Amino acid sequence: MDEQQEEFAIRVRDLVVGFGRQTVLDHLSLDVRRGEILGLVGASGGGKSVLMRTIIGLIPRWSGAIEVMERPIGGRTQGAATTWGILFQQGALFSSLTVRQNVQFPLRENLVLSQELMDEIAIAKLEMVGLRAQDADKYPAELSGGMTKRVALARALALDPPILFLDEPTSGLDPIAAGDFDALIRTLQRTLGLTVFMVTHDLASLTTVCDRVAALADGKIVAIGPMRELLQSEHPWVRAYFHGKRSQMLQHEMR
Repeated sequence: MDEQQEEFAIRVRDLVVGFGRQTVLDHLSLDVRRGEILGLVGASGGGKSVLMRTIIGLIPRWSGAIEVMERPIGGRTQGAATTWGILFQQGALFSSLTVRQNVQFPLRENLVLSQELMDEIAIAKLEMVGLRAQDADKYPAELSGGMTKRVALARALALDPPILFLDEPTSGLDPIAAGDFDALIRTLQRTLGLTVFMVTHDLASLTTVCDRVAALADGKIVAIGPMRELLQSEHPWVRAYFHGKRSQMLQHEMR
């Protein structure tokens, strides 16, 4: 097998996605390396979440090719549940299930395990993300925003996937909780050898956690590389995003 192909966990080629007559992603191409944390930035409504949801098969594509772990992804992603875990915005926990049951949900859907083993796995995953065994019997309504994100992360990791998709993981968190969550993501990525695809607008996350950053504008990836390279990009949207007054203030505060 081609050594270059083995280097990538996700490969997207000439992807076109739209709704009705509106094209959202216009012949977009992107490679995500194995074992990296890639941050994806773009304007609100510019297609960041659409790209992520198309890769995992939730949104159909008009044309183009997608490979995940060297396997073509078609309209139906058989076996995908064990290939990736997903943390959606706001956690998307099932409100009628306890924390334990939320974490166990992927196990029930994809494996045949005893209740005892599922309980052990759930507690192990909760402890992995910094929660206590006592939190397992709480309901989502009893959790803080930061705890909700951690439970959702534990659920995303329930099947030990090699790839983790994060959609705005620190949105709604205060700066301290967001910083703690970023540190957790980096620790888990290094410990488990994960590939992480993170949609975010959080400048702190992009700077402190991501190995590379991809900028999405006009339906395409217009710049990609370490943050220092994106800060030097001449693309108008990238310059406006990283060199606007708000970004400069945040960068100054982070020094």
